Amino acid sequence: MYKQISSNKRNSYLLLFFVFAIIVALGIAVSFVMGSFIGLIIAIFIGIIYSLIGYSKGKDIVLKVSGAHKADPVKDAYLINTIEGLALAAGVPTPEAYIIEDPNPNAFATGKDPKDSAIAVTRGLIHLMNRAELEGVIAHEMSHIKNYDIKFMTLTAVLVGMIAIIAHFALRMMFFGGIGGRGRGKGGNPILLIIGVIFIVLAPIFATLVQLAISRKREYLADASGALLTRYPPGLANALEKLKNHDTKVKTATSATAPLFIAEPMKKGFTSLLATHPPIEKRIEKLRKM
Repeated sequence: MYKQISSNKRNSYLLLFFVFAIIVALGIAVSFVMGSFIGLIIAIFIGIIYSLIGYSKGKDIVLKVSGAHKADPVKDAYLINTIEGLALAAGVPTPEAYIIEDPNPNAFATGKDPKDSAIAVTRGLIHLMNRAELEGVIAHEMSHIKNYDIKFMTLTAVLVGMIAIIAHFALRMMFFGGIGGRGRGKGGNPILLIIGVIFIVLAPIFATLVQLAISRKREYLADASGALLTRYPPGLANALEKLKNHDTKVKTATSATAPLFIAEPMKKGFTSLLATHPPIEKRIEKLRKM
């Protein structure tokens, strides 16, 4: 377990470097296509700023994008008490409790580290789960916090979203302003120009696929760690059974924040490569064997 935590910390910095490399490559592609290196300079600048923001303010960004608000100490005392109890059992500071006013059941954890973390659940999850099942879900999210998954996934959510924004604006510039001088008979190579355009289109997809592949592996670890935390694997297994049989789509979820949730919060992809989570049946099967 401690080796996995250490690995997660290293992967956070490796991911930051890898995504920043995509940002630089995206800037080069934009510069080549538009015929100016201003795009590269802007992309590097934005990459640095977003990296810093993603590290320090990622939690707040994710919560705001998700439409989450702080849990009410009276109305949501049941949730707050559950989070406090499991935080004590896990030996981590108590995460802030947030509510997403959505009737469909789902939940996620976010933050920079265990000292700066939050757990958000939908109103639908609270209504659907019994106590043991809610504890199983919260324990799963608490494990993401304890294992430093939140740092990794919050950074990814912010940076992958940023890559999508850069690519979107680059394509709009190309559409309204036209392609730059390098592709118009000024010595530019039309094949390289086409490659540049293709990379601008595919860069967000590349970044997302890396994010999803790593996210799927982390879900299994969080399931196992969460079950050990409550010492009652059937609690989480039963919760996942309910999630499997209910609509878990969350209206405010985006492609960047989707991997943070305990269950698929968006329309399921047509292949396992595009799925934000491992098959829920396999997760349940592993828990039943514990």
